[in-house]
Amino acid sequence: MTHAIRHPYLDHPGPIAFAHRGGDADGLENTLAQFRRAAAAGYRYIETDVHTTADGRLVAFHDSTLDRVSDGAGRIRDLPWSVVRQARVAGSEPVPLFEELLDELPEVRWNVDAKAEPALLPLLEIIERRNAWDRVCVGSFSEARLARAQRMAGPRLATSYGTGGVLGLRLRSWGVPVALRRSAVAAQVPESQSGVPVVDRRFVRTAHALGLQVHVWTVNEVDRMHRLLDLGVDGIMTDHIDTLRKVLEERGTWV
Repeated sequence: MTHAIRHPYLDHPGPIAFAHRGGDADGLENTLAQFRRAAAAGYRYIETDVHTTADGRLVAFHDSTLDRVSDGAGRIRDLPWSVVRQARVAGSEPVPLFEELLDELPEVRWNVDAKAEPALLPLLEIIERRNAWDRVCVGSFSEARLARAQRMAGPRLATSYGTGGVLGLRLRSWGVPVALRRSAVAAQVPESQSGVPVVDRRFVRTAHALGLQVHVWTVNEVDRMHRLLDLGVDGIMTDHIDTLRKVLEERGTWV
């Protein structure tokens, strides 16, 4: 574990347990009902995703379209909020606004994947209005998008690395002297990518030497959770929130 906390968002004793999409094993991913369930289970960090509607409302939803998990249809960016709000995830739960999540769960810290460029400015504006800089870490596959977010918001915003930053960190762990964006506070990564290991002891050690935390997604198996925690990772994102809690309780690190 790293000792120096680079941003208040990361101020948490022990490994961070993230509820991925609120813990979507129940089929209610990214819904207020599932987020409340995760919070009631003791989770203080929840991962979610955001898109903007045609009229600029920021919604917590993973896909670019409503079709896969809800009874709605169409691309969110093409639909007004008045239509998106009628959709029901798993036939029962409405699509929440991101600002609603900040208000309804004031003790929760949010790891937010800005899925598309139009979501970035509305996300930062909501964080500013709610003064939630200590409660949000912004991630994205796009390193350029995260760099823009950091330039717009400055050091008050916590960001992770995008794909390019993670690749650079992996190369640094192998001794290749590549430049890295120093404003990131975490590397949020899969355990492996296309069969190639990403997280090993060397990767974790290199990240920690740079003052970065390592958060691994999406880990649902007990043996993988233990293996990654033994490597010293700083956080795990899971769909199976009860399983991760039990693992951390067994290790004496659930807070």
